[in-house]
Amino acid sequence: MNNQPICYIFGAGEHHDPPSTRPSSYDLVIAADGGYLFAEQCKITVDLVLGDFDSLPALPPEDTETVVLPPEKDDTDMVAALREGWLRGFRTFHIYGGTGGRLDHTLANLQCIAALACHGGRGYLYDRDIIITAICNDSIAFPAFSKGTISVFCHSETATGVFEMGLKFPLANATLSNTYPLGISNEFTGVTSSISVQNGTLVIIYPKNIQEVKT
Repeated sequence: MNNQPICYIFGAGEHHDPPSTRPSSYDLVIAADGGYLFAEQCKITVDLVLGDFDSLPALPPEDTETVVLPPEKDDTDMVAALREGWLRGFRTFHIYGGTGGRLDHTLANLQCIAALACHGGRGYLYDRDIIITAICNDSIAFPAFSKGTISVFCHSETATGVFEMGLKFPLANATLSNTYPLGISNEFTGVTSSISVQNGTLVIIYPKNIQEVKT
């Protein structure tokens, strides 16, 4: 992962562990509706709370910046939070409470991180044991000591020029489609590994204890 300032977003989905690195003064913390409760539980100061507040029993304290959204809208609370972070100049987003609960909300948040990738940003969805991210016409790399399973899915209709190097099942200049899970259940092998795509969007799932490295 890069060293740019991070926009942390706490959603109203399932929460597990708090962030391993606490937000710094350069970062932005947004609570999307009921995600405020988890941030408060972790004693993390929230800079902005927004949502239609259907999952938060009461509004946050008056000294917290708050945006109340209408209950009937096209944007989900997560989309609104991501847009707010983007407009404030952030391009890296760590999302907690964006999975679990309702499957449709999880799928919506997968679309959100894919959209971030297509616009030159990067989103990370934190689940119990995994991280989910997406890349578009880009690459991602992992250190040699990485262990476990990594899965790669095509999010665009097709993804061409896909390379999976240093993994148990390598790919070279492959084409993936969003209707066949060719990239599922690959494995780290104890050497530096990377995944890249020349044209298209990939969703990548890997163990939460692994840190991405710069390419």
